[in-house]
Amino acid sequence: MYQQFNEQFAAATRQFADTAAQVNRLALENAEAVFGLQLAALNERANATFAFFGEAAKVRDADGLKTLLPQAAQVARENVERAVSTSQDVIGRTVKANQAIGEIAKSQAESAARTTQSNVQQATKAATDKAEASFANVSRAASEMNQKNK
Repeated sequence: MYQQFNEQFAAATRQFADTAAQVNRLALENAEAVFGLQLAALNERANATFAFFGEAAKVRDADGLKTLLPQAAQVARENVERAVSTSQDVIGRTVKANQAIGEIAKSQAESAARTTQSNVQQATKAATDKAEASFANVSRAASEMNQKNK
């Protein structure tokens, strides 16, 4: 009895550890991808901004400043667009990772439910068989007593 309980507990613990490792792997892969996306976007935005500042440093008169203002607006708009695009990519990857983690959790819950249902059915059958055997023994004993009393 205890051996069976220990084996079931050990199997459940192994299954939990395997599941936790899968979830951690998915979460780390997602974090790595998100960090890479954000770092690449930051690099692109910094390069564009520093290139603009390089051009701005060369401006010596008001006419040069007039031509620089549309460029400043263009750089700012591109930076915002890159930030929004990167954020959308990050959200998309995170949603996919969370869906994968949800699927793992769902499959584990379904597996645990099937295992529990199977164990309950086995225990119910064993208890029913034992109860029927005990009832048969009691009936037989009652019949024998009736036979003796007659």
